[in-house]
Amino acid sequence: MRSQYIFLPEFYDILNSSVDYSAWASSIDLCLKKHGVKNGSLLLDLACGTGSISIPLAALGYDVIGIDASPEMLMKAREKSAEAGADILWLCQDMRTFELYGTVGAIICCLDSLNYLLKTKDIEACFRLVCNYLDPGGIFVFDVNTPYKFKEIFAKSDFIIEEDGVYCGWQNAYDEKSRICEFSLSIFAKHGNEYKRCNEHQRERCYSMKTLTSSLASAGLELLSVSSSLEGESLTPETERWFFICKKPEQPSDLILT
Repeated sequence: MRSQYIFLPEFYDILNSSVDYSAWASSIDLCLKKHGVKNGSLLLDLACGTGSISIPLAALGYDVIGIDASPEMLMKAREKSAEAGADILWLCQDMRTFELYGTVGAIICCLDSLNYLLKTKDIEACFRLVCNYLDPGGIFVFDVNTPYKFKEIFAKSDFIIEEDGVYCGWQNAYDEKSRICEFSLSIFAKHGNEYKRCNEHQRERCYSMKTLTSSLASAGLELLSVSSSLEGESLTPETERWFFICKKPEQPSDLILT
């Protein structure tokens, strides 16, 4: 799978400057500690992007590995981690086929990255690898955009983002039948007295709760909770993001031979 991010990495952090990544990392830290993952544990950040969550987690004491399919995003991540003095292993790999040298204590996948996997079999492949590379008792934390967000926000709205000399026009088209949302972004960045234009096209898949929970179960992962925040806020019909906390069982299930 070729990354959908080609030109956007140059402007990604500017356009997402409203996201409090440090607070997000702190919430992940508290969540992991609550479920027995200690500082110093190996942590895999799947679809890590420019490292905006990986780097603060490394500062909190985790031994971080960041995986992303976009070489351009990882280039930015390497630059940022070097500036921060963070020792992070960055790997350019696909979420559906990634490989590690051993197991890790926790795996995270943030900011609806799993929605970029467009087929159920892709989600299932990713979850199987997550289970394979987690320590027994290890924790998997991820979030996805909800059906409500696709149907009531993305399908009915276009967006304009303007930050520090970068202007982005963002148009959406959601197909109810395929459950695919098409995002068309036109980015204008100021260079001297002129603006440089580039276009990005991205797609996300809307997944049901049933599909996600059954895919977790078939991968061998135990679902601990689903909430509308990492702090455990209750779900509502208007929840825009589901946060899943899962665990790899300490012992494999007993086999029943017939």
